[in-house]
Amino acid sequence: MSSIELIAANKSYGGWHKRYRHRSQVLGCDMVFAIYLPPQADQGKPLPVLYWLSGLTCNDENFMQKAGAQRLAAQLGLVIVAPDTSPRGEGVPDDPEAAWDFGLGAGFYVNATEQPWAQHYRMYDYVVSELPALVESHFPVSDRRSISGHSMGGHGALICALKNPGRYRSVSAFAPISNPLNCPWGHKALGNYLGADRALWKAWDACELIATAEERLPLLIDQGEDDSFLAEQLKPDALVQAAARVDHPLTLRHQPGYDHSYYFIASFIDDHLRHHAQALGLV
Repeated sequence: MSSIELIAANKSYGGWHKRYRHRSQVLGCDMVFAIYLPPQADQGKPLPVLYWLSGLTCNDENFMQKAGAQRLAAQLGLVIVAPDTSPRGEGVPDDPEAAWDFGLGAGFYVNATEQPWAQHYRMYDYVVSELPALVESHFPVSDRRSISGHSMGGHGALICALKNPGRYRSVSAFAPISNPLNCPWGHKALGNYLGADRALWKAWDACELIATAEERLPLLIDQGEDDSFLAEQLKPDALVQAAARVDHPLTLRHQPGYDHSYYFIASFIDDHLRHHAQALGLV
């Protein structure tokens, strides 16, 4: 297991928000992740972990600085881990036109198979396997895991849970990209990372995965009704319909007046933390 280097630490609600750098063998580059360790982490008992996946253009800092999750996490005894959204560094390819919706900051939580992306863009393996193994070897945490995310990260949370029965105790999402096979962001990301064969894209689309999911984890999704990306990019109704066809439990909460920002996430993050805490046996 690779070593980790502490690069920042901030006391928060009696616990610690810390940032670490490590060498990722999966991604072939150095990666940074953030972890919130509640005060209970000092007591020696392994704590459960919520993995948070952020959206396009974000990194490990957005959620930790803007969501306001530490207060309730400290009360619950819940560890939160926030990885970056893509590989980074010298030699890691980016969108040749420097677009914000592909390449650096936009790994889409898939395992790329096309060049020049395949060598580094394997965020799915990183999030599901490499990073949890690293966290569980270096911190006082258990193998009780939950997963959540926003937008592209909501897509990531859904596919990670649906593709890995038994790995997570719960899953939720804020404004997820629910049907990437049928939206512009998805066409660009999946087409570039996976190639032109749309049949291969289905393995990375929650609407497709839900039909054959071996585990029926209840899905909690919040969606702002004033989200400018709602109709063209996010398509939550497609996920609702896919879930209904196979009787997969799903709660979609439409939030009037809310947009796609962290103001929206901060407004409802406590509900999601309690959803995960219940599944993780903390309440």
